[in-house]
Amino acid sequence: MEPGMQPVMKPGLEPGMEPGMQPGMDPAGAFPALERELRAALAEDERRQREGEAKLRALRQGVPDYGQFREIVLASHLKPLEKKDRLGQRRSVLWNPCAAPAKAAPAHAVEIPQELDQLPGTAAEFHRDWRRCLKSGTEKYQFLLELGGEALGRIFQADVGFGLLGEFLTVLAENVHPGDRAAVLQVLQSLAGTKRFGLNVALLSQAEKESSQDLFRKLQSRDCQAAGQPGCLASCEAGREAHPVETEEERTVVELMKCYQVS
Repeated sequence: MEPGMQPVMKPGLEPGMEPGMQPGMDPAGAFPALERELRAALAEDERRQREGEAKLRALRQGVPDYGQFREIVLASHLKPLEKKDRLGQRRSVLWNPCAAPAKAAPAHAVEIPQELDQLPGTAAEFHRDWRRCLKSGTEKYQFLLELGGEALGRIFQADVGFGLLGEFLTVLAENVHPGDRAAVLQVLQSLAGTKRFGLNVALLSQAEKESSQDLFRKLQSRDCQAAGQPGCLASCEAGREAHPVETEEERTVVELMKCYQVS
């Protein structure tokens, strides 16, 4: 600047003021406001980039309609929870995996962490127990069946949560017992009735889709069908009364295969 020249000020700015400052604001108090503006700008840039990547991912997946495309974009901020399984002091308890007494299979003795003194009643409590207290697939499998389909449907009424549906299908496929067929079907039915279920199915990875197919193959197997018939009632019920139960379960399996997009 040449001698004698006055600095050019932007309209509305007083000497010593920075952009973003209000007239009369103390310069020392302007930094928090500038920091907030910077954070907001960075957050907006991140959002645009995230949604752009979600749109490209949805196009690559070939979603069938705009509704699912929009849901994928809206869910772009969701991230899978980190798997930090931590075990506390453990104790042995006996869990009965079947909700219906008439179809109950022999109970399985499973080691569970002592933190699980009661079953979760909310999605937050479920995430806490699922991530921190349950280490093995067997524990998680028994945990799902002990909760039962009705409780799971109530806990995840709003949304199963990004990534959880695939984990559920994998755990069920790897640990399903023939005698647990009815209980597993109840779990699958309840999950299929939760909101955004179609989006969660569309976001399954290839490995999770294969686990889903494997699960339904096992549910359709002859061993699973035979175990679904209560042996204790076979001696006191006519065969013609047992047949409709099997037919109803088979119909349920077929309907669920459509919901989970398993061919």
